[in-house]
Amino acid sequence: MKKTVLTLICAFILLAAIPALAQDKVITMSTTTSTEASGLLDYLLPEFQKDTGITVRVMSKGTGAALRDGMDGNADVVFVHDVAREEQFVAEGYGTKRYYVMYNDFIIVGPESDPAGIKDAPNSAEAMKRIAAAKAPFVSRGDDSGTHSRERQLWEATGLALTDAKSPQDSGGWYFSIGQGMGEALIFAEEKEGYVLADRGTYLQYKYGRSQPFDLGVVYEGDDMLKNPYGVIPVNPEKHPHVKFDLADTFAQWLVSERGQQIIGSYQLHDQPLFFSDAKE
Repeated sequence: MKKTVLTLICAFILLAAIPALAQDKVITMSTTTSTEASGLLDYLLPEFQKDTGITVRVMSKGTGAALRDGMDGNADVVFVHDVAREEQFVAEGYGTKRYYVMYNDFIIVGPESDPAGIKDAPNSAEAMKRIAAAKAPFVSRGDDSGTHSRERQLWEATGLALTDAKSPQDSGGWYFSIGQGMGEALIFAEEKEGYVLADRGTYLQYKYGRSQPFDLGVVYEGDDMLKNPYGVIPVNPEKHPHVKFDLADTFAQWLVSERGQQIIGSYQLHDQPLFFSDAKE
């Protein structure tokens, strides 16, 4: 009888411990909306969990907000796309190391009729300048994301007079700053029959990965200023001792491993790759 009771107690303790053990192998990642909206994470994370037993809980938001999560210790790892801010994040001690992971590119999406005439622009800055000159509807994410940061860089390159927020002056009636993610910006641009700066991955997902039609097309692409690199950074445990650094670093190392890079490079939609491997030694 005593042996039976002891066995039951041990079994109960073991069963009670299983959820705690599972919880220990969960990390929180704060990441840009484009990694989620493109469908990449749904493709990638199950493979990581299969290989390591680690579950990744995703918080999807703009790059600026994702980096703030890391700074505040609300995430174990960040996966974003704004190199300058990522390097600053590491330099200030919030992250341990920036790992190059992958890249795609930004594109300017708009009506096929191209009312601002940007298809033959010599560079992306001139394309943006033509949109402003035509006062054609333009949708800005306006959310401090990596895409919004690149948009502001493009406006600066035009030489136009800008506001403190790095948007064109006298843009009332045609410039729409919506403070939302990439998917919402694409839909809003479609409603306005206007232009929007988008990452190619999310655009392809909206163009070909949904049952609803999406009427806007790629009207400008290929400029050097439109390359869009992504990096992953484990949060520094010296700043936030509670973060699960070992698991977060396992995730970062897996992403840049041959296995992780192969999976990233194989993700396609409508026979088009959405991201390209970019791991460096």
